[in-house]
Amino acid sequence: MAESKMSVEITIKGIVQGVGFRPFALKLARCLSINGFVGNKDSSVFIVAEGEEHKINEFIERLSKDAPKISVIKDFIVNKCSSRCFENFDIIPSITDNEESSYISPDLSICKDCKDEFFQKDNKRYLYPFINCTNCGPRFTIVEGVPYDRIRTTMNKFKMCSQCQNEYENPEDRRYHAQPVACPDCGPALRIVENNGNVIEDDNILKYCAKKIMEGKILAVKGLGGYHLACDGMNEESIIKLRKRKIRDEKPFAVMVKDIKTVMKYCVISDSERKLLESVAAPIVLLRKKEGAGIIDAIAPGNPYLGVMLPYTPVHLGLFCHMQTDMLVMTSGNRSSEPIYYKDEEAFSNLKEIADLFLMNNREIFIRTDDSVTRIINEKEMILRRSRGYVPSPISMKLTGCHMPRVLACGGELKNTFCITKGDEVYISHHIGDLVNSETYDSFENGIIHFEKILKTDFDIVAYDLHPQYLSTKYALSLQKKLFPVQHHHAHIASCMAENQLTGEVIGVAFDGTGFGEDGKIWGGEFFTGGYTGFKREAHLEYVKMPGGDMAVKEPWRMALSYYCNSIEDIYGRIDCGEGSDTENKLFKDIETNKINTVKLMLERNINCPLTSSMGRLFDAVSAIIGIRYKVSYEGQAAIELEHLADKSSIKPYRFSLEPIDGKYIIRTKEIISGIIDDFLEGQDKARISAKFHETIAFLVLTCCVKIREKSGLNRVVLSGGVFQNITLLTRCMALLNDNSFEVFTHSKVPANDGGLSLGQAAMAIMSNR
Repeated sequence: MAESKMSVEITIKGIVQGVGFRPFALKLARCLSINGFVGNKDSSVFIVAEGEEHKINEFIERLSKDAPKISVIKDFIVNKCSSRCFENFDIIPSITDNEESSYISPDLSICKDCKDEFFQKDNKRYLYPFINCTNCGPRFTIVEGVPYDRIRTTMNKFKMCSQCQNEYENPEDRRYHAQPVACPDCGPALRIVENNGNVIEDDNILKYCAKKIMEGKILAVKGLGGYHLACDGMNEESIIKLRKRKIRDEKPFAVMVKDIKTVMKYCVISDSERKLLESVAAPIVLLRKKEGAGIIDAIAPGNPYLGVMLPYTPVHLGLFCHMQTDMLVMTSGNRSSEPIYYKDEEAFSNLKEIADLFLMNNREIFIRTDDSVTRIINEKEMILRRSRGYVPSPISMKLTGCHMPRVLACGGELKNTFCITKGDEVYISHHIGDLVNSETYDSFENGIIHFEKILKTDFDIVAYDLHPQYLSTKYALSLQKKLFPVQHHHAHIASCMAENQLTGEVIGVAFDGTGFGEDGKIWGGEFFTGGYTGFKREAHLEYVKMPGGDMAVKEPWRMALSYYCNSIEDIYGRIDCGEGSDTENKLFKDIETNKINTVKLMLERNINCPLTSSMGRLFDAVSAIIGIRYKVSYEGQAAIELEHLADKSSIKPYRFSLEPIDGKYIIRTKEIISGIIDDFLEGQDKARISAKFHETIAFLVLTCCVKIREKSGLNRVVLSGGVFQNITLLTRCMALLNDNSFEVFTHSKVPANDGGLSLGQAAMAIMSNR
């Protein structure tokens, strides 16, 4: 008796386009003698399959179980259907449905197979700088529209040669329906341009550029998502030259190391860190330097960590195979505060005073994308900057049981990202940067337009930060949409909740440098209770004056003086603006007396002295008080150096006090500051003082959370904000809270810093507008 036949329609949603899913389905169907077809339908793969029932069941099971490794299945829907009497199984042209969400794969680092071919001298693509296949290469950065087909990418202008066309159409080939497929006969090509505009003609462009790098030259290299500035990481003179030309005095550079064996020569690396380095995302991973390994200090001055990535494009591999160096400094190709340059003309115009020559190519980048930065903490990834290799993969919030309005969340000002929601999924943008100029604002605005296009969606609600001067806020207010303002630190807590798929209420701890508070003051050392529909402020650092506003961020000695004066004010709140005390003179001996007196006068008369409860500013103050950093050349430098100095041994905290006022606790810092000053003047080791301060803040977190739990009954604690990128503080807080039976949640998939704000804004907008 013949086995019964079965016909099904299968819809597979997720990152299933551009990852070899259609050829995989075709091969599997033919192996099982199943007839029908497979095709792209917007973001989905759509399959109609007919065959014997047991083979259809096996087909369904293996579609999920044996799917391509770089695919991500979000939804797998199977429905029975009537037979159409297919005679074979084929791939059909893409189907467009304007109502569906679109999943586009992030850009992928070069795979092992392509890497092997790249170095095979008898291979057609030997040392070809644009070799790729279904499993690797550009995706997001070249996509102009959906569905993901070559005609809607920047590769459309390159007509495939007969050999590439055959590979593209052959189901048995690794390049079957690989949209960026190319070879030297039909694909993109490199060119070299000197900073004076001269075009260099050379038969081996990568070898020529490698030679120039070894001679000490600075090279602007066009990559997947934009330009890098590169120089020999073993040549101190070249590194210092790059710093001077880019006007980047001390902020650490990232490096690209030629292989994993060489990484192990210079850095301490765990299995988890190695796995992250070698992943298809190929991010920059922060690794601890090995002592005495010979890393030039000018790469990351005074920093025990090094931002490391492996070569992730064939161009990078080609450069290294012609160089006698272990590493390249690879920093974003931009000028200070501007986004990474990705168009050739723009890059040449803005970088010709920095780079000696340009390694360009004629494959256009459609959307700029920086390198992602991440690290491993307690065997768990902690993303610091989410961009290339991660975007545009969505994050699922799993906010079930409610209507899900479509939301555009505009993020903040620093480390800006925006996000657009569709259903319970959030599409967080690539790293935009600091929204402080027209160039970055244009990138922000163009990014929103592009995401709307590839997601084929509009939005009902626009969420934004309360700060009236943020460009992201001004953009939101310019739209004719329903508006939903979200307080900065509420968004931080909601972001961590959404990432961890939490519902209900939590204790939220938000520590950062700045955020516009509901009372118009600058918040940043905050404790809340609540959830997506609202938060109550339960405790915060006492307000102190921030003399000079933003100047106090650039010159931490101002915050040190403010905290010092706050700790010695008489009962009338007066500050002596005359000749300084012995203590004051010792603390601020390297600051000009007239500057000290000017700031003291500002404090006494309250001239340009906004009030702040910022934990970031407290870290800055302590760094300056003990003489680590009076001025900074990049954001967070004073606090970062304070953390790196900290002794890791067990130590008792400084005293502090909580004062209940109007239903919340005010955290008094006078005893902390006085204790630090006493230790410093007694000659205590700075590393010990730093460790004692970190322990104090960790105990402060525990103490506040215990008191809030006693009052609220809440036991889940969420930690968010840029200060919690301080690993010494974060791990100690987690340990203390866990030891006291709290359930602790931190960031992993999105940054704890302002790069994660848009997710929190979106979550609050959704849950408040159901």
